[in-house]
Amino acid sequence: MEHIFISQLRTGETLTDFYMVKAITIKVGSNRKKYLDVLLADKTGEVSGKKWDIVDEEMDGLSKIEVGNIAKIAAVVNEWNGMKQFRINKIRKGQKEDGTELSDYIKTAPEPPEEMYAYLMGKAKALNDEDLNKLCVKKLEEHKEKLMYYPAASKNHGAEMGGLLWHIKRMAMLGDKACDVYTFLDRDMLIAGVILHDMEKMTEINSNEYGISDGYSFEGQLLGHITQGVKVLDREMDELDFPYEKKIMVEHMILSHHYEPEYGSPKRPLFPEAEMLHYLDMIDARLFDFEDALSKTEPGEFSDRVWTLENRRLYKRKDGSDVSGEGEK
Repeated sequence: MEHIFISQLRTGETLTDFYMVKAITIKVGSNRKKYLDVLLADKTGEVSGKKWDIVDEEMDGLSKIEVGNIAKIAAVVNEWNGMKQFRINKIRKGQKEDGTELSDYIKTAPEPPEEMYAYLMGKAKALNDEDLNKLCVKKLEEHKEKLMYYPAASKNHGAEMGGLLWHIKRMAMLGDKACDVYTFLDRDMLIAGVILHDMEKMTEINSNEYGISDGYSFEGQLLGHITQGVKVLDREMDELDFPYEKKIMVEHMILSHHYEPEYGSPKRPLFPEAEMLHYLDMIDARLFDFEDALSKTEPGEFSDRVWTLENRRLYKRKDGSDVSGEGEK
């Protein structure tokens, strides 16, 4: 049986196939009946699925399906709110005799993690500022093992094996170019901010060794990576005898990189490197979503709605050389 990749799904088609489970839960609907809510994935993307009106006899089999398992489903591809969704008729946990390979279902960053890590370590060691150099090298060394697989998010932007390294590397590349244009920027401060800003995502987000996340940790839900980052860096910079002003400025960059209180930042950026850090973060996140959505779209067609991009449907030019957004109707 040839696998139907998520990027190839067509509304209305019926299929029987295998997909990786990224999230799974039993819920109770307004009709007081149980239903299965599941997020399924392969290396080309992810799609939600629903199995309605679960009966008690099905619960034993469903309870055996866990995050990270391969599941076999029989389903119809529907569309809901402009996005494809599985209406599942049958689902079971995959078995050895099914012959599935886990690697076929794991979405990974496009570059080897060792190469991305080496690039960032090179940037850290090249920092002229001795304090920032020591801090960034220390953080990269102590988190090397997790950085090899950790995602940048539990879903959406960077939710892939090695996604956190890929996010930080692209920000560092873009930040370097920005400093060539805006020559008043302190390159060391900006690159250090890039390397450090999301490090505590590794305590905020749960992940297994394949970069598959089932959600947020206890600290992640109550504090978040911004608060966690400031807490950890405050202690570590004291241990490294950071100058007071520099320490507070580094903490401010972590604190303000989401820009708005509703996104977790109690302060907006108050110096140019902090402002640039925010926009580097935003540019990488949003262009990741453009690239991801259009990779699943045929030339000359519009994508599914992308809720992280204001629920827009994105257009893919027939010659593949450009993209643009379709406004709301």
